[in-house]
Amino acid sequence: MKFPKGLPRLIVGAVASLALAVPVVAFSLTTFPTETEAQQHCPKDVVVWLNLPTMIWHYKGMRWYGITKHGAYACEKEAGAAGARPTRNGQ
Repeated sequence: MKFPKGLPRLIVGAVASLALAVPVVAFSLTTFPTETEAQQHCPKDVVVWLNLPTMIWHYKGMRWYGITKHGAYACEKEAGAAGARPTRNGQ
């Protein structure tokens, strides 16, 4: 199929305009140096250990809970809303 001259550019421009019109919601993640502080912040949520560089969290009892070099305690729901995810290998 042949496109009229300039049509592909028009389509690309329209798609780029739509992408700019989508609102972006920023979410602030609160992290804590101790498990107790995190639990006080979110008493009805599960406290997880969040590895900050990878944004992967670990549950209490898992291998890396509380011991990764660059991590902090956080509330599971807040971590998920900020784009983090649970570990996939159960460690």
